Amino acid sequence: MSLKNSNASNKIHRLLLNKLKDKRALQIYQKFENYLNINKNFIVAVSGGPDSLALSFLAKIYSIKKKLNVEYFIIDHKLRKNSTTEARQVKKKLKKFSINLNILTWHGKKPKKNIQSIAREKRYRLLTDQAKKLNINNILLGHHLDDLFENFFIRILRGSGLNGLVSLDKKTQKNQVNLIRPLIDFDKKDLIYISNYIFDSYVNDPSNEDDKFKRVRIRNFLKQLGAEGLDRNKFLLTIKNLKSANETIKFYTKKNLDNNVTFLKKKKYVILKNSFFFNSSEVVFRSFSEVIKIVGKKYHPVRGKKIVNITQLINDKPSFKVTLGGCVIKKINETVIVSKE
Repeated sequence: MSLKNSNASNKIHRLLLNKLKDKRALQIYQKFENYLNINKNFIVAVSGGPDSLALSFLAKIYSIKKKLNVEYFIIDHKLRKNSTTEARQVKKKLKKFSINLNILTWHGKKPKKNIQSIAREKRYRLLTDQAKKLNINNILLGHHLDDLFENFFIRILRGSGLNGLVSLDKKTQKNQVNLIRPLIDFDKKDLIYISNYIFDSYVNDPSNEDDKFKRVRIRNFLKQLGAEGLDRNKFLLTIKNLKSANETIKFYTKKNLDNNVTFLKKKKYVILKNSFFFNSSEVVFRSFSEVIKIVGKKYHPVRGKKIVNITQLINDKPSFKVTLGGCVIKKINETVIVSKE
């Protein structure tokens, strides 16, 4: 970097840090810093909405204070005619604050059904591929408290179990890359405040108002509940209690896998001890799902109903042989064997 560019960058850094003289902005940043608490380079996923613009500012301050290198990416899904123009406008807006935004484009045929779900998967793939190219293990996402509530109700409508209901967590993994949601306990109004205070404006995605999408219908439903007196703090406490219960089940699931599973031939062949099944139905269900996922080399677990059916077979029949999730599952003389198909 030339001396001139270095001086310009330092000037912008001072300008950004001076923004923390605002009491509300400082409180929001301090909460963000305490919540993020990492000391490695990371990627920030940007969309142009108030959540991701606020995340961009907070992450920029964090990187200055911690002396970290941060990469910023926005996905141009090409699902709307003006998506490329909007991405370039966001890039231009962030550049004023020494935030260099890179545009990743989703090329190829676009879906006509499950658009948001497929676009989300494609977005994660593009971001995690970039992370691996840059040898970065952490990606910051702009999900916030409203997203947590919306996700909860969407999973209820899908008939998800406890693990699914609380799946939008602070930290998860996708394609061996950490997805971190440092804003998951932040109220959207605080993020809108930061976005307006720093950038003056943000991009409004019209799909966020289109009720043909389930997430938008859930969002509107939550607004109605709010008008009827829904206590967001109590709702959050309920979700946190469910998360705590879920962590307990995860603990016993890991214990079951460690103590009652024998992996052979580079995890292509597994023997389950009788005691594997001497646990609660949920622990057995999760443990068995994980075994099939590992042996079958699958990223996504098989459908829950199929797992339940096989565990019922194990309880009822002295011997059998079935296939599921790229695995052959056999029961012989009270011994259950799972092998790669």
